[in-house]
Amino acid sequence: QVQLVESGGGLVQAGGSLRLSCAASVRTFSSYHMGWFRQAPGKERAFVAAISWSGGRTYYGDSVKGRFFISRDNAKNTMYLQMNSLKPEDTAVYYCAAQVFRFSTPTQRADEFDNWGQGTQVTVSS
Repeated sequence: QVQLVESGGGLVQAGGSLRLSCAASVRTFSSYHMGWFRQAPGKERAFVAAISWSGGRTYYGDSVKGRFFISRDNAKNTMYLQMNSLKPEDTAVYYCAAQVFRFSTPTQRADEFDNWGQGTQVTVSS
């Protein structure tokens, strides 16, 4: 079982940046693909980004490509999401998630991730 704790959310003006962190309490962090999802009020949870167990492959949702960057440090059991050029439509609760190594690369479906953090609020003002 993986326990995940997000941090780094907050209020930022449009065009600004934030870096989210996801700390994992697990002995074998490198055995998991990891991902970020977000959920805005009244909307379904949406894929943001994912990273393979080694960090060698990354994937992004269309709305964040070129602005957000996912990374991980397996030595620190931590994943990051660097968010640049933020827009008001990026406002949401951001969740990190862990996927047991069943596939060679991470998937982008929320229902295929096994463990979730509690979420951190990101609010972008116009």
